[in-house]
Amino acid sequence: MTDLDAQVREADIDRWLSSRFVADPQARADLIALYAFEAELMAIPTRVTQPLLAEMRFTWWAEQMDGVFSGVARKGHPVLEALTDLAARHSLPRAPFDALIEAHIGRVHSQPHDLDAFYVGPMQTAVRILAGEGHDAVAADAARVRGLSQTGRRDEARALRRAANAALKSLPIHAFPAVAPAALTSPDAPEFVKRLTLVLATARGRI
Repeated sequence: MTDLDAQVREADIDRWLSSRFVADPQARADLIALYAFEAELMAIPTRVTQPLLAEMRFTWWAEQMDGVFSGVARKGHPVLEALTDLAARHSLPRAPFDALIEAHIGRVHSQPHDLDAFYVGPMQTAVRILAGEGHDAVAADAARVRGLSQTGRRDEARALRRAANAALKSLPIHAFPAVAPAALTSPDAPEFVKRLTLVLATARGRI
């Protein structure tokens, strides 16, 4: 898992920093496995320049979901092995994974960001890993705040923050690291600023 941890730190510092607030080592490793899968998808457009080649790679990942959700890991692939184990132990639904891959294919073809696929589904999955079922609605607005911030729609993110925090009052405190990245509204902020923001958000239970 150490290699996956390093992969996520390099690819997604916001969620890597947030995962440091998960006290249980197994739960933290589970989050990292989820985020490593997303990091693999995010890296594809940086590795190939032609949309068709990118789509082929995303399609390969889509095909691998059959093995992940039937409990047959692709041996020798650390991310898929970890994801297969994770999906089985937490009874994760497949739909958010399929939707995320489809959204990435859409972006290859210059379609608008699908906020629910890119942000809501993954954050709800992260919450499920830490707190089990029953919290999807609680996390939805926080995920949209993050998505709006990440896509440059900060005014809309600020307008939604109050509703998001109202919903988060019912989120178990041990699951807050899954939604904490929504507190980071400036993607280009220095790491020490992000660390401080996450400390304050986690202490208050508010994004």
